[in-house]
Amino acid sequence: MLGIRLESALERRLERLARKTGRSKSYYAREAIRQYLEDREDYLLGIAVLERDEPTISLKQLERRLGLAR
Repeated sequence: MLGIRLESALERRLERLARKTGRSKSYYAREAIRQYLEDREDYLLGIAVLERDEPTISLKQLERRLGLAR
């Protein structure tokens, strides 16, 4: 269980979204937290790779290797 206080403008936006979509405010809070954690974990994993000074390649190089270059 988690309780949070939101600034009033954010609370109003969340309430409006929930009302318009028929979803609960909790649903949107869960989804927002889930997405934030996924993004943050990806970021931290990337930083860890860079700190280990492992070899990396650019997206363009990867696309060429996989035959996906346009």
